[in-house]
Amino acid sequence: MKIAVVGSTGLVGSEILKVLEERNFPVTELIPVASERSVGKQITFKGKQVTVVSFEDAIAAKPAIAIFSAGGGTSLKLAPLFAEAGITVVDNSSAWRMDPTKKLVVPEINAHTLTKEDKIIANPNCSTIQMVVVLNPLHKKYGVKRVVVSTYQSVTGTGKAAVDQLFAERSGDQSTQKVYPHPIDLNVLPHIDVFLDNGYTKEEMKMVNETKKIMGDDTIQVTATTVRIPTIGGHSEAVNVEFENDFDVTDVTKILSEADGVIVQDDPKNYLYPMPLTAHGKDEVFVGRIRRDESQGNTLNLWIVADNLRKGAATNAVQIAEYLAENNLV
Repeated sequence: MKIAVVGSTGLVGSEILKVLEERNFPVTELIPVASERSVGKQITFKGKQVTVVSFEDAIAAKPAIAIFSAGGGTSLKLAPLFAEAGITVVDNSSAWRMDPTKKLVVPEINAHTLTKEDKIIANPNCSTIQMVVVLNPLHKKYGVKRVVVSTYQSVTGTGKAAVDQLFAERSGDQSTQKVYPHPIDLNVLPHIDVFLDNGYTKEEMKMVNETKKIMGDDTIQVTATTVRIPTIGGHSEAVNVEFENDFDVTDVTKILSEADGVIVQDDPKNYLYPMPLTAHGKDEVFVGRIRRDESQGNTLNLWIVADNLRKGAATNAVQIAEYLAENNLV
């Protein structure tokens, strides 16, 4: 089928192209879309050169699915135009996530809710995706009551300019444009996205609100602190989860070992636990340091890591497209 990738020259857009190729998605024609300054440029897909086109030309080409990774403003403006033309949009930005008329989808959890009528489908925040992939199977068994999460997020979540800043600082180059208000190399910034009136950042509130929507349970209480660290392989999360019912740690490990899209790495005696370095380039969510919180009942500690450009963005979007194609929903 014809597939458009809007924002195809960006960091996530490039990853989407790679994932489409790696997973052998049945692309009969790729339509790369980017801003006006990139129209006419060439990108490589499956060993062939493909020309970047404007959004008007992309709509006229009538792809079945358009995967967007071009920012919230672009999505708010263009996604409805694609949808009106009968094209199903899978959007990576925050633009549509909390719209009550749009589905917020992690395929392992709620792809079954999708129908042909869903013409704009939201891809969740990267940090939320990796957390709920692990929490959802446990929620089914024990009932998640409250989640306390602290994140350790890669600079790739900010984009190419942030990666450039990190490596420029590491090399001693002070001329590179600064994306963050402080140095990121050899530093930690407890600040992702803008600060809101309640003292939390927008990133933190995304995790609060999106978790409830994806898991379909508004009673789940979530509090988050999101932190930027100088890594590039993926995002890490320390998650403390209180359940309604008690659990056995061995059973928890078994449930997670059998969960879709999850790999358990939990052998601390042999120094085996998830890390961005080993999660980099992989589609799965990795979980380890699985242990009971001894300070209160029915509470578990987890360490969760995933490549934010893969499962946190590109892979999840492509998996949604795969579900749509396999179930004749486009």
